[in-house]
Amino acid sequence: MRYFYYVHTGHRIGLDRFHRAVAIVNELQKEIDITLLCSDFRIAAEAKEYGIKRAVGVDLVRNIPQIAQHGDKMIFDSAEINSVLLDDMTQFFSTFIRISDDPSEIKHDKEFLISPYLHGENICNATVVNERYFETLPKTIPLALFFGDDDYEKDLERQQEVFKPLNLELLMGFYHFLGYENSLKESFTAIHETEEYDEVIRRSEILISASPQAVLQNLAAGGKPIYIQRPDYDKNFIPLFKVFSIPIVEEITLECLMHGINSVVSNNYHAVEKSNTKVIEFISKTFDLVKLKPF
Repeated sequence: MRYFYYVHTGHRIGLDRFHRAVAIVNELQKEIDITLLCSDFRIAAEAKEYGIKRAVGVDLVRNIPQIAQHGDKMIFDSAEINSVLLDDMTQFFSTFIRISDDPSEIKHDKEFLISPYLHGENICNATVVNERYFETLPKTIPLALFFGDDDYEKDLERQQEVFKPLNLELLMGFYHFLGYENSLKESFTAIHETEEYDEVIRRSEILISASPQAVLQNLAAGGKPIYIQRPDYDKNFIPLFKVFSIPIVEEITLECLMHGINSVVSNNYHAVEKSNTKVIEFISKTFDLVKLKPF
């Protein structure tokens, strides 16, 4: 029997789920031999840089049974799910844990679920943010923009004039095109490469971002994030961000962005709970890892 964690990433959906996977897998691999399955070969090749011991690229979610075997155990973090696939997965794996951000989620009777919205039997109500973001650093960047790790249609380039008057520092994304920063440099006061992700997220006083995970990380780090709802992203995080009192910009205009920035001054943000230990304990209990520990 083996352990797997499947995460959906890519140049059209970004790395939000991958950052969550890193937080969980880095803890689990202290106890078990677990393989991270990535739907994108590029991030699978880079996973060791994030502390992941073993990562494998998978072309399609339906190819997972070519790597795993019947009776293995799986953590599944992807929206690539339907009733047929869910039935197949819960029958194929002896234990199937799914992570969902959908507020309208309905739990399958044979799965275990991690969700920021749901409560109940075999459900862990939690929001996963890597522990290191709770170690606050001095805020040396007054105002930053992280549009997201993906921008396949170059929406940021087309909308850069909207951001230009705000004097923002820009954090580039992992899947941005080679040389993309050259077309953006006149619109931002500084441009940070994707390798500076952690530093920018943790050191930004105000972070404007369309990445839900970056917003949560900046909030955990003591920042004041503003969430941009991109039209190509689902709206699953809006109810959660309202709980945290995070300003939400649903239309990318200078007026809306300025309103969001001005609201930060008087906004009463709610802290993100450190839920990683809770999540790891839930997974350990579900996987019966306690039985594997020596007395």
